[in-house]
Amino acid sequence: MNCKSSFQLPLLLTAMTMTFWSLGCGSGSSSGTPYTAVVQTQHPLVANYQVIEYGAANVWVEFGPDTTYGRKTSIYSGTTKTGNNIFAILVAGMKPSTQYHMRAHVDFLNGNSWVDQDRIFTTGPLPATNKLGISVTRPNPDLGVKQSGVELLDVVASGTYNLQGLVSDLDGNVIWYYDFGSSTPTTWPFPIKQLANGDMLMMVNSTATDTVEEIDLSGAVVRSIGLSDLNAKLEAAGIPQVTNLHHDVLVLPNGHWILLGQLTRTYDDLQGYTGPTQVTGDELIDLDTNFDPVWHWLSFDHLDVNRHLQGLPDWTHSNALVYTPNDGNILLSMRNQSWILKIDYENGTGGGDILWRLGEGGDMTLTEGHPADWFYAQHYPNLLSVNGSTLTLAIFDDGNQRLNDDDVPCEGYVYPDCYSRATIFQIDEDTKVATLEWAYQPGYFTFWGGSIGVMDNGDVEFDASQPLGLNVLESIVMEVTRTPDPQVVWQMDVTGGSAYRGLRIPSLYPGVVWTK
Repeated sequence: MNCKSSFQLPLLLTAMTMTFWSLGCGSGSSSGTPYTAVVQTQHPLVANYQVIEYGAANVWVEFGPDTTYGRKTSIYSGTTKTGNNIFAILVAGMKPSTQYHMRAHVDFLNGNSWVDQDRIFTTGPLPATNKLGISVTRPNPDLGVKQSGVELLDVVASGTYNLQGLVSDLDGNVIWYYDFGSSTPTTWPFPIKQLANGDMLMMVNSTATDTVEEIDLSGAVVRSIGLSDLNAKLEAAGIPQVTNLHHDVLVLPNGHWILLGQLTRTYDDLQGYTGPTQVTGDELIDLDTNFDPVWHWLSFDHLDVNRHLQGLPDWTHSNALVYTPNDGNILLSMRNQSWILKIDYENGTGGGDILWRLGEGGDMTLTEGHPADWFYAQHYPNLLSVNGSTLTLAIFDDGNQRLNDDDVPCEGYVYPDCYSRATIFQIDEDTKVATLEWAYQPGYFTFWGGSIGVMDNGDVEFDASQPLGLNVLESIVMEVTRTPDPQVVWQMDVTGGSAYRGLRIPSLYPGVVWTK
């Protein structure tokens, strides 16, 4: 049978009862040639490349705008040696309304290999309602863009129909998104992050309720838990229920999810307040792989409610969770305390004590610095390394209420009295000493949101959710050199929505780096 031969075969991988299959070319296995088909998914930018082959093999797909391809998926393993292995590989990372070429590779464990014939797949358009604007500049072209990958954006655009959870290439072209539907403009991901299995995890916030969802690249929900179901489980376990979920989900190596929720309590005659006052704090909830709560932590049990830097009722306003793999503990970024806490978690066996508080007024001494050099109302502490007792953290420093030379907090959303920075701190847990290793002040103030990371090439990328004074820009993502005099290598400007986080990821597939 030549490369263009074809036939009908029942297809079990889609809702269709029959589809049109054809054979490819190659040496095949000792038990026959694989069968393949490419079908559309519910997502206009995602194809479903289906392969049936006999015998243990590794299967992957390469794709691109022409027959040089250029991008590939992860490698998927079929271990059945005496029967058929069935693969349904979601191919994603393509621009809208564009024709693409793709072909599957089957590498048999007996040493043979097989390559399918070239397939054509044409993507659909972006939603007609989308008005999100993305533009990319390279202010120092002599530096180039040294870091490869794609950009994962988490856009808050309440009241609009714009894209909100999406991935773009480094030229600003949308190559994947999650469609919340034009009927739900007040639903957004808060946040969205890539999982090790290639799925996306979202804390989906809306005006109705909150849900944590794992979706595949086609947008199909793999598993989820909503607020009402969560609270039923919390009540059954004797754990305080929460009014909402927000800001982050931490995925642990054992598959547990730690959720961040809020609840409100009433206190009498707090400092600066008279009579009954509502105070909203945070609760951490550890869910096992069955979504059963197995550990929790409550801010009211460990912190002084009279320390309310940004007023009440929003007392703590935590916004990020980090796992420290060397000791199994958790870092919690508490924006309205301008602290990052280390919590005794010990992989679910810890008592929840606060081991230290990093920031102005906390447990650490800042070397060679004024209080203004601390971070304030921070976002997205990112653990870069652990070396003995020393942690290195990248932190996006929003700067709300930063202390000036007279130890007076800056007031209002006014630059340059208040200013934002990208920072990297070293923390010695034994000596309780913190050192500001590197900082870059880009020349604006963003009063909320943000993220930061150090990439493989050493550059620092950070996102400012709503920088004030930059014309109509609603967000800006910058890649700069990690040097004493940082240079901007790459910049993405976003209009039509504010990016809560902007993160460079290697590709849409675990273990795969896209260089173009």
